[in-house]
Amino acid sequence: MPEDSVKVAVRVRPFNQREKDRQAKLIIKMQGKMTMIINPDGNNEDPKKFSFDYSYWSHDGYLEENGLLVPRPGSNYASQRNVFGDLGQGVLDNAFEGYNCSLFAYGQTGSGKSYSMVGYGANKGIVPITCDELFKTMDANTDPNKRFEVTFSMLEIYNEQVRDLLSKDNPKGGLTVRQNPKLGMFYVENLKRVPVGSYEEIEKRTEQGTASRTVASTNMNATSSRAHTVVTITFDQIIKNEVGSETKKSSVMNLVDLAGSERADSTGATGDRLKEGANINKSLSALGNVISALADLSMGKKKIVVPYRDSVLTKLLQNALGGNSKTVMIAALSPADINYDETLGTLRYADRAKKIKNQAVINENPLDKMIRELKEENDRLKRALDGGGVIGGGDVTMSPEDQMQMRKKMEEEIRAQLMANQQLLTDNIQNWDQKLTEARHETDAITQADHREMSKKKTMPHMVNLNEDPMLSGVVFHFLEQGDTTIGRKDASPQPKICLSGLSIQKQHAVIYNTNNGVEIEPVGNHGAKTKVNGLPLAGRKQLCHKDRILFGSNHLYVFMNPLKPETDVDLPAQITWEFAQKEIAQAKGFATGSAGMTKEQQIAQEQILEILPMVSEVNAVSEELNKQKNFEVVLISAAAQEGQGGQKGTRVMVKMKNLLNGNTWLWERGKFMNRRYLIQEMYQRYLDGEDVSHIKKEDDPFWEPTEDVLIGTANVFLQSLAFGLDFDDKVVITDYKAQEEGFLFVNVTPCTQSGKPFDEEYFVESPNELLQKPYHFKVTIQSADINKPRFSKGVRIKYKDYKGEFVETPMISGSLQPEFKHSKIISFSEVTQEHLTFFEKGNIAFLVYGVQEDTVHDRRLLKLSTRELRQMEQMGNMADNGRRGTIFGNDAAVSEQSHLKTEIVLLQRKYERLAQKEKRMQQLCDEWSKKQPDQQQFEPFLRSVSAVANSSGTRLKTRVQLLNQVSEEKDDDIISLYVFGEEESALAEEADQNAGLIEYNKVAKHHFEYDKPAMPRQNTFIKSRSFDSDSLGSVDLEPFMKTPSDRENNNKPRNRNKNGLNASQRQPRARSMGDSAAQNGGQNGRVTKSNGKDKEGSSACVMQ
Repeated sequence: MPEDSVKVAVRVRPFNQREKDRQAKLIIKMQGKMTMIINPDGNNEDPKKFSFDYSYWSHDGYLEENGLLVPRPGSNYASQRNVFGDLGQGVLDNAFEGYNCSLFAYGQTGSGKSYSMVGYGANKGIVPITCDELFKTMDANTDPNKRFEVTFSMLEIYNEQVRDLLSKDNPKGGLTVRQNPKLGMFYVENLKRVPVGSYEEIEKRTEQGTASRTVASTNMNATSSRAHTVVTITFDQIIKNEVGSETKKSSVMNLVDLAGSERADSTGATGDRLKEGANINKSLSALGNVISALADLSMGKKKIVVPYRDSVLTKLLQNALGGNSKTVMIAALSPADINYDETLGTLRYADRAKKIKNQAVINENPLDKMIRELKEENDRLKRALDGGGVIGGGDVTMSPEDQMQMRKKMEEEIRAQLMANQQLLTDNIQNWDQKLTEARHETDAITQADHREMSKKKTMPHMVNLNEDPMLSGVVFHFLEQGDTTIGRKDASPQPKICLSGLSIQKQHAVIYNTNNGVEIEPVGNHGAKTKVNGLPLAGRKQLCHKDRILFGSNHLYVFMNPLKPETDVDLPAQITWEFAQKEIAQAKGFATGSAGMTKEQQIAQEQILEILPMVSEVNAVSEELNKQKNFEVVLISAAAQEGQGGQKGTRVMVKMKNLLNGNTWLWERGKFMNRRYLIQEMYQRYLDGEDVSHIKKEDDPFWEPTEDVLIGTANVFLQSLAFGLDFDDKVVITDYKAQEEGFLFVNVTPCTQSGKPFDEEYFVESPNELLQKPYHFKVTIQSADINKPRFSKGVRIKYKDYKGEFVETPMISGSLQPEFKHSKIISFSEVTQEHLTFFEKGNIAFLVYGVQEDTVHDRRLLKLSTRELRQMEQMGNMADNGRRGTIFGNDAAVSEQSHLKTEIVLLQRKYERLAQKEKRMQQLCDEWSKKQPDQQQFEPFLRSVSAVANSSGTRLKTRVQLLNQVSEEKDDDIISLYVFGEEESALAEEADQNAGLIEYNKVAKHHFEYDKPAMPRQNTFIKSRSFDSDSLGSVDLEPFMKTPSDRENNNKPRNRNKNGLNASQRQPRARSMGDSAAQNGGQNGRVTKSNGKDKEGSSACVMQ
């Protein structure tokens, strides 16, 4: 039997408007059959290359002629006709030859699958063109001995359930998928197969199926991009031979639009305890496993079991993959850099699929033989049924209960097979013309209803649906006749004129009034009916204008159209889309939706927010309806607050679940939330089906999570001071993901010896480059914390990463909101490199503060409230506490800049001290020369002396002085440091080296000056000079640089706790801190004292008596 490889084509679409707005980069190139993908972050990495049967370039190079996209002369643009010519025509030819055919469309949501398969407007896709050409070829037949029969079916697979899109009556749990024991193939029991006699009839039936998809996805809260749609066209050719007997040549064409691939790949629910429970993820994962197994078989590997039975989708496509079918796959590619990972995954998927080999045969059988064999099969099955349902002997070791259960199951299978065989007999015996006439009556009724609807749209105000899938938008219409139009659930009494179902739809939900004065909408009563108009909650009666957007409940989104008053806002787009309406809702919630000036990571985060927001609203609605006492919200976690995210950079989109009874919170990454959302959808569907879901085990409840330590917030310490040998000693604010203050952390980061001893206070590095190729050590000390929220008194711990990226953790301190950690760690570099200096200059240590949560309810009165009431309390509390939700991205730059400014203030002050002393030395030289006799005032020696000082960077030397308030004994406190400038600089430095680093004071006394410290700005003027908000300044302690002289006089007074939260006895001997005051230099009454002889910053500004 000949083998045919699966034909694989890839096609890249144009940029969509969103990608154009943010100036996306093109990552796809094509040359002939080769497709290349360029990594936008690859740093000149070579493109990855893939070869397929066809590579279609549909990104640019086209013209529009009356709505039809055609290639521009000289371009390589692949139009819809080009794609059909290569792929669809082959499917059509194979169908006429009697082969089964399958055509798959694969790719992420929005990549262009539906455009290639179905098309839009004048640009019809492969499916309609194939159907049109099929009937054109049939109509051209002139052979009287050949007749054709075509049947059409359309189904949807969602959440492992099969729905018949051509039937209004689908059983709970979906249609049953069974296996034909004789042929080994799977089929859908009771699937409606409609006879069709023209392309127009197929088109009407497709529209019927699409409308059914739209209503179902809205009512069931199903995400259309997660559903697989399978259109099956059975094409039979009945040929009469010379002796009058008939032969049937049959072809089954499966046209499959698969669900968005990125849902199963990039959002994987890593770390979710329930990740195996979601049926929603089964189909695409199983399809990938089947394709991989078939590819391995084709490569000659043995003992490979192809897992067709792992999902409904793979069961139904068993014949198309690795079976009796000629199969084509078209992979749709997104061209934008933001979709690089998903597009690369699609290319690899397609690359595996091209290795699959099928064994297609012509399906041709004599009709008489087929009918005879079916009757014989039915007789055998009836005998088995009369004999108790057992074909052959049973297992004697089975218990009576097991035997009864097996007999019952076999009887069910036999009856199903009898029904399937009887249907085949009926199809072959019943007159085709009669069946076609019956089907056409139904199709005509659909057509007449469409005509009536079209005429109404031009004369009557109406609402038209919006859906995230463009194919499902503009399908459902609700006309608003004169008078009142009530909206609500169908179980209401009296029944509303427009019946909706699904989440947050009340029995009596809203009323729309159509009067001569216009159209108005009003919510019904005080029952919490959720309705939004143009993104804003509907609080009372409101006039509706043309193109207003209306959201009922969580899922029913419509555009109001008024052909009688078509005036509208000039800023509205010509066509209102689902995306536009969702952006509007997001903006109303306080999220920015513009992309100007955003980084790539921020653009990705924004897309994820717009994607997740409606899902979060939906899950909150389920929580209310099932009374789960949980609230969900979208949060953005900064890079600093991310633990264990595999190098994730930039802001990360997550979902916070909060227990409304005790305040416990959990943060779920996007994939985990989406997985849980699918599980919640399954639970809600079981609830709608009448199942009691209120008593399931908590371990199986997607709303339940075991308690875990929660991230209270982060505190960031910037390290620029280390590059200059300065320490950081400060009270740093702890902020949560909303930049709200959660407490303070008292931290010290100081250079030290290898053993951890801090350097003396004179240590200072003029230039960071002096540290290169030298060992360097610094100590991180966490003294204590002040936590705001009482619920975290059960325990607090802190984690942070060292330079190597390894986490360091403090012990858990419980029983206090002011835990004392007394934690320290020495971080050592054997040899400082430029990378280390960059780390000091631009890096920071992010301290992650965690609190213990307990699963207890502190206020028992809350148990009497419903989830809706609890959520209303939560929202009122948020409105009171949080007035800062104007942007979706927190601005950490201001906090960073403030910390750097503090460092720069101290560094500039150090440079000022040195330059001030240099100036004093130059003034001293000038004064000395001015007092010389005229004959001694020679210009060249004077110039040489002044130039030596001017060109010197200064050498810091240590000397010992006698303080007035000390007895005459040598102590380290007597040592001061000062700068020496000029011609004698080298000689003095050499002498100091020979004398243990000290030099006699009388030799350097002339270099010891009093000078004025620069006046530092007060806090209010400093803040006024910069455009920082309170959040940005929250983690920066500016007070040390704002002290008045009267404040400084009290510096040495004993305090129980200083501003840094450290006990006076715990202070480091080295008090030169980035968070401490830069103490004022200068003398008092010309005396040398401890307070003016040796200040905190190591200045040498003291005066001898």
